[in-house]
Amino acid sequence: MSHSLLFRRWSKLKETVSQLVDEQIKDLNVYVFDAFTEEVEGKKVFNIVLDSDEVIDLNKITDASRIINKIMDEHESVLGDIDELDIYSNEKGANEDE
Repeated sequence: MSHSLLFRRWSKLKETVSQLVDEQIKDLNVYVFDAFTEEVEGKKVFNIVLDSDEVIDLNKITDASRIINKIMDEHESVLGDIDELDIYSNEKGANEDE
């Protein structure tokens, strides 16, 4: 699969997840930064990366995960044949130029 096709697929996946969950998690001051699938140890993992203008603590991730899990359960077709859903925050302080 070409890089541009992969990018469009990932971009579309992020857009779809954002449309489904961003409104529901906005009161937590978090939003979907990225959404993608990857193969890890033989399992297909669906990753949802959250971000915020402020620090995202464990309580916010837990609350957002509960909301997102319910929404994704209602929209199983988005998940496809994944084995695991992983929701986590974007790492702060990382230098993107490295």
